[in-house]
Amino acid sequence: MVKMKWMASLGMTTMLVGSVLAGCSGSDEKASSNGGENGEKVEITLAGWGGNPSEQKLLKQTLEDFEAKHPNIDVKHEVISEQYMDVLKTRLIGGEGPDVFYLDALEAPALIDTGVVEPLDDYVTEDFDVKDFEKPMLEAFQVDGKTYGFPKDYSTLALFYNKKMFEEAGVEVPKTWEELREVSKALTKEGVYGFGVAPELARLYHIAQATGGEVVKDDKANFASDKVVNALQPIIDQHNEDKTSAQASEVGANWGGEMFGQQKAAMVIEGNWAIPFLADTFPDVDYGTAELPTIDGKKGTMAYTVGYVMNAASEKKEASWELISYLTGKEGMETWTSKGFALPTRKSVAEKLGYDKDELRGALVAGAPYATVWAEGKNLPIIMNNFNNQFIAAFLGDRPLDEALKEAQEQANSEIQ
Repeated sequence: MVKMKWMASLGMTTMLVGSVLAGCSGSDEKASSNGGENGEKVEITLAGWGGNPSEQKLLKQTLEDFEAKHPNIDVKHEVISEQYMDVLKTRLIGGEGPDVFYLDALEAPALIDTGVVEPLDDYVTEDFDVKDFEKPMLEAFQVDGKTYGFPKDYSTLALFYNKKMFEEAGVEVPKTWEELREVSKALTKEGVYGFGVAPELARLYHIAQATGGEVVKDDKANFASDKVVNALQPIIDQHNEDKTSAQASEVGANWGGEMFGQQKAAMVIEGNWAIPFLADTFPDVDYGTAELPTIDGKKGTMAYTVGYVMNAASEKKEASWELISYLTGKEGMETWTSKGFALPTRKSVAEKLGYDKDELRGALVAGAPYATVWAEGKNLPIIMNNFNNQFIAAFLGDRPLDEALKEAQEQANSEIQ
């Protein structure tokens, strides 16, 4: 998932709303999208961030298939390679926003709140089969009963484990978080940690709420509550007391997948993106995946998803919907996810491609129905930044967790206020 900068000023919100009202006035989207009575071609713009060459090739193929089936619609694909949300918002303000664009679930609540994203419910036809989507991913783009986007792909988190290390240590794949902590002790040896941790809220959110706490409450930070602190304390204790876990930077790696590939951690929690990375970079590592360990007998995982949404100021809304419905429909989604770089948000497509039974991806697909999507209100980016800034201090043993999170929560809510 791409991490993007957040902009939350009232002035910007006002400008965005104003641009929508200005852009919508006097437009005749149906005539434009269908090329008028003469059937001339209409061009719509699709904006998103870049990907690896294989992903770009798949998207190109999907768009070509769409154009072949819709000869009166041309798609201009624009890649915003850096500062995606900043650039996108600037273009929306200026009335030059794309017709259709990527929107990360994390960013969705705040952007939807400005009014620049078109509700899609009135465009949906019965054959689009909305119920086929994994429910948590779809709900990430729904506000007050309206749907503002459809998820194009996703990834949950799964436990990646080194089969050789497990065999040598004589341990089984942990089913509970308590078992993971104990198994980590047997797996830790010179130069190898039992567990590789990503000490950030995007990875720990479901754990923080696993025993009934709320990280976000009334759109404000609430992560200093006793329930959240107690849920996260084992992550701190494993690192500082057991000394059987480490973050990637502590072993000279850039992220968990690299740490795992270098065999400096016997277990890591990662998403679908780690599978092609390991195949390309560390093909000799023999590993498996499993659903994340339970907490208090309950399953949990995170999910990260991106949707296709429509610019509310677009003058080509019918054509824009045709594109969205194809890209997130069964045919287009099958092409886009056919190589396994991304997982399909439609259950039928996952089954058709065999991902639900795939040796490595099956655990990721299994987590989709109960996943916690990385999206919670318009202030989550502010809450996340403050959490991460202080949680790492506790993780490294520089200060108590409750003290660190209390300061982080006060700072977050001060910024929100």
